[in-house]
Amino acid sequence: MTSTREPDGLAELLPQWLRLRDSEDPAAGEPLRALLAVIAEQVDLVRDGVAQQYDDWFVESAAEWVLPYIGDLVGYRPLPGYERVLATGLRDGGLPDSSRRRLAEALAPRRDVAATVANRRRKGTLALLEELSQDVAGWPARAVEFSRLVAHQQPVKLYGSGTEAVNARRAGRGRLVDVRDGAALDLAGGPFGTVARSVDVRSLNSSRTQGGYTPAGVGLFVWRLKPYSVTQAPAYCIDRARNLYTFSILGNDTALVTRPEPEPSATHIAAIDNVPAAIRRRQLHDRLADYYGPGKSFTIRRDGQDTPIPPSDIVVADLGDWRYRPKRGQVAVDPELGRMAFGSRSAPRQGVWVDYHYGFGDDLGGGEYLREDRRDRENHGTPPDAAVYRVGPGQSFQRIMDAYGEWRHDRRAGRCGPDGIIEITHSGAYQEQLDFDLDPGDRLELRAAEGTRPVIRLLDWYSNRPDALNIRAREGDSGDGERAEGERPRIVLDGLLVTGRGLNVTGPMGAVTLRHCTLVPGWSLEPECHPASPEEPSLVLDRTTACVEIDRCILGTIEVIGDEVGTDPLPIHLRDSILDATGHDRAALSAPDCRHAHAVLHAHRTTVIGEVHTHAVRIAENSIFTGRLHVARRGIGCLRFSYVPPGSRTPRRYRCQPDLAGPENPSRVRPLLRGERYGSPWYGQLAASCAEEIRRGAEDGAEMGAYHDLYQPQREDSLRARLAEYTPAGTDAGIVFVT
Repeated sequence: MTSTREPDGLAELLPQWLRLRDSEDPAAGEPLRALLAVIAEQVDLVRDGVAQQYDDWFVESAAEWVLPYIGDLVGYRPLPGYERVLATGLRDGGLPDSSRRRLAEALAPRRDVAATVANRRRKGTLALLEELSQDVAGWPARAVEFSRLVAHQQPVKLYGSGTEAVNARRAGRGRLVDVRDGAALDLAGGPFGTVARSVDVRSLNSSRTQGGYTPAGVGLFVWRLKPYSVTQAPAYCIDRARNLYTFSILGNDTALVTRPEPEPSATHIAAIDNVPAAIRRRQLHDRLADYYGPGKSFTIRRDGQDTPIPPSDIVVADLGDWRYRPKRGQVAVDPELGRMAFGSRSAPRQGVWVDYHYGFGDDLGGGEYLREDRRDRENHGTPPDAAVYRVGPGQSFQRIMDAYGEWRHDRRAGRCGPDGIIEITHSGAYQEQLDFDLDPGDRLELRAAEGTRPVIRLLDWYSNRPDALNIRAREGDSGDGERAEGERPRIVLDGLLVTGRGLNVTGPMGAVTLRHCTLVPGWSLEPECHPASPEEPSLVLDRTTACVEIDRCILGTIEVIGDEVGTDPLPIHLRDSILDATGHDRAALSAPDCRHAHAVLHAHRTTVIGEVHTHAVRIAENSIFTGRLHVARRGIGCLRFSYVPPGSRTPRRYRCQPDLAGPENPSRVRPLLRGERYGSPWYGQLAASCAEEIRRGAEDGAEMGAYHDLYQPQREDSLRARLAEYTPAGTDAGIVFVT
């Protein structure tokens, strides 16, 4: 609990004549008031401690370290790894306060302790297993009893003793495959399959090859990818005839996923509509009305109309090679590739807009997800006199540069302060040349409104110069030709997706901050998610003094151009981000011609795909470098709990890989990514076959890299522990990861 009392509260209780005497000597600085402020601070701490002791009686408000003691009253056993939350000192194996809070939230003991008694009353039910997955690990799941899917011979029919009733109950279980039931065959082998299969003697928890289809097997199918929405966004036209489109504005294939519906009751077994499952063609064909329409999984609008295309005009087809040709007035949709095709004679003339959902691992890069850190900044850090200019349909401005020009005009006229905010209010596409010229003292923020993901498409506007998003800091002029000294300008980009080109920063900048942004690696994408320009940088720091802050972003190569003799190295801070050079042998951070960048890198929980050539690395922790790391100065900085390939030139290391793996087989301990191309649902995630030293190699036992804060190893361990506690004895229960 944080104190909100006034530090001068005790001083205000003093008689007036004492306060006057205390302020008689200005040089002394009111010593009595200063002393009482120190005493008041300690009194507030005591009061807060007494109040917290009362809160510790209740599981909803108790401190993290108290929860195991409350749970012990009902026989609750803490989840694996929770002892690190209780450790308070770094010497004792404890973590920093911020890491302890994130780990405690991931292990979710509060709601787990609160539901202990109620869960024990429901032990052994399938609905409870699904609820445990959501409460303990935060993953939606479907529990399947494999005994109903194991093929078996029907018993010989006997007369008497009620045998006919037994045969009737088993008639629909373990039957042969009906090859005419296309819907059942399409779901066979998955979490919603009904087709029986032969017995699999391997255990569901086998560390080699997973089995599970045994008469005593229970599988918990888990979805780890989250569904993310895109609303009222333009589709991408891939041909000049304007009848072939992709749902993704980047032109790449993206699978559509279900918008999960809440389950009606606690005893309900999850159906295919309650989880973020990928939509299959057969499934969409049979249940089009359940997935298409406003408020559902996806919607298509054309020619600026408010009403979507009617479901009667939608046909489901395989558009893998674009050979299918819909009839006049029809729209062919392929949910597995995220493509759609209109009839050649009924192509849209004024564009196509779509609402859809896609799967991704975490709140990373540009997206419509809620950004909790922004709320904290708006409540505590946003200046109250900041001028806000909103851009979008129904707003005062329709173009970003118009809002920027108005802010510049108001700034010079004295109608606003140095802080300006340009807020984009919808998930549209902006195709304009962006040039931001900032004077000393300017503080500009270009951000997406909450719940939106605007796209900035940088096109070929000029034939004789680059068309990047330019951020230039201009030299101050006092009027007589002399340079005016002042605070260096700062700029913030928040919640944007930038494609087509990168960012170019020049001049004496103070700070350049990127939050929740995507600078598409390789500038743009091909249909199979291959980068169109793999060797082009996403961020160019050209003779600037900027301090670069990159937080929860996805971006391509960073190129630093500067004076290595007359200026200090640029500080570059990467947190919870993916720096992607589109290849392990390409430079992710360097100067031109792969020389050492005149920069000092700070990397926290970051995945770097590519090589890094830089002046120094001040700190790199819980991070992955898939390419060689080469620094010019090894005497400063530290690498801790990170992976760097053999042959790298680094500062001193502490518990890094593959150093701890030993020289016998260093190739075994290396990061294996399931997806290395931006645009794929599992982009940047570690593969299931990745070495445990990487998957659990961070300082708190989580995985290294950009997805560290998901704490997936701890969640998996917690869920397995609860499955062992709440499944009946003799049951082979295990987890099957769908995504």
